[in-house]
Amino acid sequence: MEFDTDVLVIGAGPVGLMLTNLLGTYGQNVTLLEALPGLIDYPRGVGIDDESLRSVQTAGLTDTVLPHTTPQHIMRLVNGKGRILTHNAPTTDEFGWPRKNAFIQPLVDQAMLEGLARHASVDVRFNHEVLSLRETENGVLATINVTEADGTTDLQQIHAKYVVGCEGGRSATRLWMGVLFDGKSPSTRWLVVDVNNDPLGTPNVFLGADPKRPYVSIGLPHAIRRWEFMLFDGETDDMVTDPDFVNRLLADHVPDPAGLDFIRRRVYTHHARIASSFRRGKVLIAGDAAHLMPVWMGQGWNSGVRDATNLAWKLATILRGQATDDLLETYDIERRDHAKAMVDLSLTLGNVIKVTNPALVASRDAIAAALNLLPQVKSYFADMKFKPMPRYTRGVVVDPTSHKPGSAVARITGRLIPSLTANTKISPVGVQFPQPRVTTREQSNILLDEVTGKWWTVLVWGNNPKDVFSTEDLARLEELGAQLVCLVPESQRAWSEDRYPADVVVAGDTSGQLKKWFDDRPTPVVFVRPDRFIAGACLAQDASETLNAILTAMSFKEGASNDARTRLHVA
Repeated sequence: MEFDTDVLVIGAGPVGLMLTNLLGTYGQNVTLLEALPGLIDYPRGVGIDDESLRSVQTAGLTDTVLPHTTPQHIMRLVNGKGRILTHNAPTTDEFGWPRKNAFIQPLVDQAMLEGLARHASVDVRFNHEVLSLRETENGVLATINVTEADGTTDLQQIHAKYVVGCEGGRSATRLWMGVLFDGKSPSTRWLVVDVNNDPLGTPNVFLGADPKRPYVSIGLPHAIRRWEFMLFDGETDDMVTDPDFVNRLLADHVPDPAGLDFIRRRVYTHHARIASSFRRGKVLIAGDAAHLMPVWMGQGWNSGVRDATNLAWKLATILRGQATDDLLETYDIERRDHAKAMVDLSLTLGNVIKVTNPALVASRDAIAAALNLLPQVKSYFADMKFKPMPRYTRGVVVDPTSHKPGSAVARITGRLIPSLTANTKISPVGVQFPQPRVTTREQSNILLDEVTGKWWTVLVWGNNPKDVFSTEDLARLEELGAQLVCLVPESQRAWSEDRYPADVVVAGDTSGQLKKWFDDRPTPVVFVRPDRFIAGACLAQDASETLNAILTAMSFKEGASNDARTRLHVA
């Protein structure tokens, strides 16, 4: 059968929009289908983190997304008396962006939708509901119900090489795959209230661990305020969305509840579930279709974007003929553990907030007061060190000591002097490389990703990258589409630019952040994947062996076409 598209993405929510933007950025043919006539226009997610903003940057949407965000979104957990139990206000920007940001999801989603118009290879269709999927010899055939402008309907079919279901927690794609959706849905229900013209005006988040009725109060961009209130048994949906009931809930929070400009009043239930598999053959799921989590950590939107970022470059690599389908196995392997960790953490925080038993409340508050006396503990919560950062120990990774492809232990165990004397024995493989600002011949004070490009990057501290690799290695790196980057102190940049080949980017470390990173680790050669995670890191003499192991781990196919190599550089 002829193919109508390379990738069929089902669902124009944030995950489908991000995945389609990234695939479009990588030059792939994508069709995005949405059953609704347009995007959902009411607020849902409210927090976007630094990792997601880095993906927004990769997709080239920074200028249109940032106007709908508030950086450095501070959260305070308070008890029923308004006493602060803990707070987090992380100031780190190691990935180039603030760790916590508020945002208006409908406007950010709209910016992502409008961004798709840049890509001639992307086709977006609303009023297209996928009814069924059927595997073919070399792809997937989707049957679609299309609602025309006059209300009539028509059945169509699209034959795709791959299908990704991003249609939320009730995903029909997941049901078609026949996988389990393990977990639980706590019986606790919550009322969410969004208003325009914020009557408080404070820009922060308050998590109210009030035993009388736990609540959340969130200041959002564009003068929007959100409240969430826990509901009790016997309080029906009709009862709690009644304006008088809502006004009584808000009486302790605003001077005049009746004078508010309401956007919506809506009841929802938290869920904590994860699919038993994110893939069946050429069909995959991402975002809420693959995992659902309570709202407490604000990680539902962000976890879905992580899925999209991980999956996009792998699909693009396969479609360019540079890897076999085995590469898709690493999507489930890499994303599952971290998604589950975020589900578990969100459940834990929710259990702290919604306690109503007086004895348990008193115990919780006393423990919090004691812990706040310890600076290290206070800093642990303030800087969000409790949030598990993604670390891939299996997948497209190579152990820095054994050079074994497909797995990487969390510690460097080498016996050479550089390893024995390193400031940290924690391996950098499987985590994101930082993104400080650098200077090049053409630009000053720019984020590192703007220098390295959107695909594979080989970062070498000090050395000319072309001296680190053999002629055969350089040919394979060219075939992979990797950008070679020499990182040096700013004081050495001009010297290096005069002596190194023109196709090697020389970036000057103006802040000293990069030098410190390499000072602390015995890994001056770093292989960075398109999703900015480190696939391999090693000493200069181990660069060739590490490269070969990475190519093995990603099921690399030798002899990609010239067209594929050209598209890599264009992207």
